[in-house]
Amino acid sequence: MKLHRLAVALVHHPVLDRRGDVVTSALTNLDVHDIARTARTYGVGRFYVVTPLAEQLQLLDRILGHWRDGHGAGYNPDRKEALSLVAGVPSLAAALDDWQRLCGAEPLPVLTAASRDGRLTFRDCARMLAQQPLLLVLGTGWGLAPELFQNGWPVLTPIRGAGSYNHLPVRAAAAIMLDRLGGQSG
Repeated sequence: MKLHRLAVALVHHPVLDRRGDVVTSALTNLDVHDIARTARTYGVGRFYVVTPLAEQLQLLDRILGHWRDGHGAGYNPDRKEALSLVAGVPSLAAALDDWQRLCGAEPLPVLTAASRDGRLTFRDCARMLAQQPLLLVLGTGWGLAPELFQNGWPVLTPIRGAGSYNHLPVRAAAAIMLDRLGGQSG
């Protein structure tokens, strides 16, 4: 199943730090590349990197410029294709506005959290995706800030491993989620 009606937002603000304070986390090159490659593999329509910091958006532009137009574009065309999905935006609201403009319909944000008991199963989320565009919202740092959960948006059930340890890197969690939403079983 292609996920062309799904966009992914990697939120760097508002997120939590290890003490539970609301912060803006730093953009990382690995997250951008790996999530873009995974998103392209599963047919996701857009990948938003959300940060209000102008310096971080400029860094993102430099990274993307290298792989889209610079030396990297010729060196690795597959990377260029994956990074064509990426858009830097200053807020989650800006991501929602852009995704609505691209889809022609109002998207529903679907929040993710390893530490919350989300009620939306991956199966139900895939069914919702057949009805309307969705924006899968991933948090960096120690997860999305509580204020985002006060909007009444659905929360996807967390990924559970074999034991009590539950601290996946966001790029690994994104890959698992996209596979559960659009992968082919078997």
